[in-house]
Amino acid sequence: MRHRTHFWVISFLVTTAMLIAGSLFATQQTQKAQDPDAVCAKCHRQIYDSYERTPMARASGPAADGLIPGDFVHAASGVRYRLFLQDGRAWLSYQRPDAPPERALDGKQELIYYLGSGKRGRTYLFQQEGFWFEIPVNWYAKKQMWDMAPHFLQAKEMPLTLPVDAGCLRCHASDVQTPLPGGRNHYAVLPFLYGGIGCSACHGDPSAHLAQNGKGPILNPDKLDAVRRDSVCLQCHLEGESTIARSGHTLISYRPGDNLFDNVIFFVHNTTGPAGRATSQWEALLESKCKQKSGDKLTCTTCHDPHSTVEPEQRVSYYRAKCLACHSDAAFIAKHHPENPDCASCHMPRQSTADIAHEQVTDHRIQRPAGLSVQSAQAPSKEITTVDNLPATAREYGLAYAQIALHGDPFAIQQAMRYLREAEHSDAAQASDAELHTQLGFLAQRTGDNKLAISEYESALKADPYKSAAAGDLAVLRAQAGDLTDAISLWQSAFKEDPEQLAAGYDLAVVECAQGNAAAAVQALNRVLLFSPDDTRAHAFLLAIKGGTQQCGQR
Repeated sequence: MRHRTHFWVISFLVTTAMLIAGSLFATQQTQKAQDPDAVCAKCHRQIYDSYERTPMARASGPAADGLIPGDFVHAASGVRYRLFLQDGRAWLSYQRPDAPPERALDGKQELIYYLGSGKRGRTYLFQQEGFWFEIPVNWYAKKQMWDMAPHFLQAKEMPLTLPVDAGCLRCHASDVQTPLPGGRNHYAVLPFLYGGIGCSACHGDPSAHLAQNGKGPILNPDKLDAVRRDSVCLQCHLEGESTIARSGHTLISYRPGDNLFDNVIFFVHNTTGPAGRATSQWEALLESKCKQKSGDKLTCTTCHDPHSTVEPEQRVSYYRAKCLACHSDAAFIAKHHPENPDCASCHMPRQSTADIAHEQVTDHRIQRPAGLSVQSAQAPSKEITTVDNLPATAREYGLAYAQIALHGDPFAIQQAMRYLREAEHSDAAQASDAELHTQLGFLAQRTGDNKLAISEYESALKADPYKSAAAGDLAVLRAQAGDLTDAISLWQSAFKEDPEQLAAGYDLAVVECAQGNAAAAVQALNRVLLFSPDDTRAHAFLLAIKGGTQQCGQR
């Protein structure tokens, strides 16, 4: 994993940390009694009661209310994880039994919230000094098992700095808060105010409706034009492979009734088929003959009622009725596999995903059985395109390729540079685009053009002094050029702001030690280990300094 760094402002840190530490448990108890949608139940009791049983309504909540006990050893790292309740509170403990001193691990974290209804899976959130993180293990419902979080199945060290940002939370909780400047997982008090996805996520702000005793305006998605109607579902049920916020927007700037694609644009590789991605239902549906022939008439709610959950024993008949609403010819119904009424088992089989272990998704390509395949026969393409072939700017293509370039793809690096340089030189407004300059800096640094990288990072920080990635990478270049004073200053600010950036903390310790400041080096390493207690490199360095085998200030 490539750790990047951030600037920050410390104004709320001490007050916020004390407030959170003293009040989180009481806040959870208060939230149990609060329900912002309860007022809707006064007029919509049947819908309210039905919706309360759906996965969306149960997408998050207090950890103690949704704890799934667990106890397992992760073979690759040797860490034993245990999830348990103690005195009404939820905890995660982690140990590496019988490990040598340099690999010793023994600690625990209180779990504050759960994420995930449990239908597919569940994980939990904790906080450290006002920074919010996801635990490194997940419950996988299909296989009824605990395992590591996606992408960490073979991790040799315990990852404990998985940041929880608002862009993720918006699809699991209500009244998601805006992070403090600089840190994407740093919140003034709480990351969200209410568990579960509330009515306002689809129906918008209800204040005018409620002010007039239910006679005022309220958003009905079915009365919107097609793209705005679909946007209500796609705000959470479309991910793509790269998601890029339009200039001036963020992932959380969307509001029901907007055109989602005015806010964000989604990119995928130019290859047909869902390719086993866990969140690709809309992409796959766009490839189906059903969608292509029905056009805007076919949408998510054609088959799915967001206000209710189909009981297992009713699913076959329920979804068959949805199919027969279009395929209604009596002769066809009579002869089309009367022995098997489960349409989805043949035309929408469940497939294992490539990006989430132990998970499967229903193939929304709705193919004839002869054409079914997990992967398309078409060779994978290096080129990307937008979902549904929507128009995108050079900036957006460049940033999408830059995300792929983080994995070292030479073609993506070349394409990202081409598109971003085009955007930089064709639009004067890009001078204040910190993200564009940061990515150009990274690409230039990756290709060995440090002079251009420094220039781009400086432009990024001029546009946004809190731009963490630019600050951290610029610190590395300053240190390489011998300007350790500026490098130390950048690393100090970055690591205080965003402790997820472990490389900044470690690099700071190395330089402080080289400068003869052992106390500062130890302080930096202790902070790395506070947030990432299984960081082998930091642990070994700290033991060497304390044991005297590493003499700070000696070359």
